[in-house]
Amino acid sequence: MGKMTGKTAAVTGANSGMGLVTVVELAKLGAHVVMICRSRERGEQALEQAKKQSGSSRIELMLCDLGSFASIKAFAAAFKQKHARLDVLVNNAGVVSLKRQLTADGHESQLGVNHLGHFLLTHELLEPIKQAPQGRIVNLSSGAHKAGKIHFDDPTLSKGYNVVKGYAQSKLANILFTKELARRLADTHISVNCVHPGAVATNIGVDRNTGFGKAVHRLLKPFFRTPLEGAATAIYLAASDEAAGLTGHYLIDNKIVATSSKTTNPELAHRFWTWSEKQVGLT
Repeated sequence: MGKMTGKTAAVTGANSGMGLVTVVELAKLGAHVVMICRSRERGEQALEQAKKQSGSSRIELMLCDLGSFASIKAFAAAFKQKHARLDVLVNNAGVVSLKRQLTADGHESQLGVNHLGHFLLTHELLEPIKQAPQGRIVNLSSGAHKAGKIHFDDPTLSKGYNVVKGYAQSKLANILFTKELARRLADTHISVNCVHPGAVATNIGVDRNTGFGKAVHRLLKPFFRTPLEGAATAIYLAASDEAAGLTGHYLIDNKIVATSSKTTNPELAHRFWTWSEKQVGLT
């Protein structure tokens, strides 16, 4: 791994699971890491944990709710006041909604947080990323993208919601976003890639209020990867020298893997980009 001393990294969904592990590992490599969390309380607990586990004091907590465009803009403004450049952005946060839920801006929560929130966040942080000698953007996707379809006629899935349909749409969105952003940044020093972490036993899918899903989790846990194993490829893309030239790819276990044909359709990627810009108010 390349030493990251003097570099600044930011990680969304940094308070648990793969996000927290990513923060710890990048801090161990010498990076100054910004933990992007929604909840102050959980964020502060995670900040203490990250400092302890990494032995680094160069970690800071900043609050942002990826389900709110106003919150994302406020975060980005605050970030840019503190930091002139950003070397690495890891768009790690992800939600799984068993029931159909809408974000503050009226989007289906999985597409709203997993894609649109990160779409706007990345756009808002492009300026500091361009200041880095070699900026890197890493998006968390999933093999679930293969079952995904962009429902342009009903993006909030108001007609017949199910969790797989919503999650798969959001994970296909992550890859289309990665491919199109990489194409748009082809003549810059910025690389954009996405990863499939494998099945990781994180808190995703466990309802915080009811604890529903915990029993299933315990049953399946031996077959899951640890958060560190799940985060390994994102960390590789964020920090390794070999990954420096890669852009526009989807990786599993540090290797480039082909994605479903939908993801390589430039018309679809362009149409979805334009749709996304409109949703977040960039047009």
